[in-house]
Amino acid sequence: MNVNKAIEVLDRMRLSNGAYTASLSKDYSYVWIRDVVYTVLPFLTDSSDRYEKAYQALFDLFRNYEWKIDIHREKRPMYLFEYIHSRYSTDLKEIPVEWGHAQNDAIGAFLWGVGEGFRHGKKVIRDERDLQIVQKLVDYLECLQYWQAIDNGMWEENMELHASSIGACVAGLNAVKMLVNVKEELIKKGEETLRFMLPRESETKETDLALLSLIYPYRVVDRKTALKIVQNVSTKLERTYGCIRYENDQYYNEGSEAEWCFGFPWLGLCYLELGMNNMAKQYIEKTKKIIPANFEVPELYIGGKNIPNGNTPLAWSVSLSYLFLVKMDSIRNEQVT
Repeated sequence: MNVNKAIEVLDRMRLSNGAYTASLSKDYSYVWIRDVVYTVLPFLTDSSDRYEKAYQALFDLFRNYEWKIDIHREKRPMYLFEYIHSRYSTDLKEIPVEWGHAQNDAIGAFLWGVGEGFRHGKKVIRDERDLQIVQKLVDYLECLQYWQAIDNGMWEENMELHASSIGACVAGLNAVKMLVNVKEELIKKGEETLRFMLPRESETKETDLALLSLIYPYRVVDRKTALKIVQNVSTKLERTYGCIRYENDQYYNEGSEAEWCFGFPWLGLCYLELGMNNMAKQYIEKTKKIIPANFEVPELYIGGKNIPNGNTPLAWSVSLSYLFLVKMDSIRNEQVT
């Protein structure tokens, strides 16, 4: 399998402003902050400028809505449209449609990506104004009281307290605490909530695919909790073409829950984080099975139909599949030499 085709697919999804469209399909051609963070993970350690250009585009987006961030550093949002949106048009403008805009994990993800990029020598921060945006987003999470704030979560659905959102914020705050002022109690409060909630995702969901983010890429849980999360996901959510997001998920459910393709490589990446290479190996063939020859990995297989939906390729699916296969190849090559 030619993994370089994945980069060609991602480059087709790259916009002139440096950000990425979530999919090439007509009804999914938006820019999600979270999707961009995951999409550019393969470029964190390479010599290209794709990673930093993507973050510079997101910084420009936040600069454009700085007035809004300023309001909600002081006053908690009451209505969904008041939250810093997670989804934008391809020219990085808010979309005036009712949506689950309260997605605290997207802000945490952005902060984490900035901190990681900076740590890897990427020019994600251009000047003092970018640093001010980082500080203001930290203040926004504090004003929200993210550690006890209900939100729409990674899947943009019902408002409740999501462990995956809190974990993303903890990871983001930790990542930027050397760059801007982050009160230690801000991080501690999130960690305390996680200890209370995990390994559950929320009051209504015992387990959820989103919890994998706390292992990869965020690494914010201890080994015992991480093992419980991967065990729950693999035993309860794994299916033929990937993983369902959670039990009784109604999105693209035509008889059963939709099966998300990035579930296989994501589980594989989590097992690699845990040093469990033999478990990770079990996901190589599963991952290859959901990757077409052109590497246009779908979002999901429609539940009950066993065919991909129209959101093909999904940038985040392509990225995680590529990352997992490249990491496994690297491990194999090391063992050979």
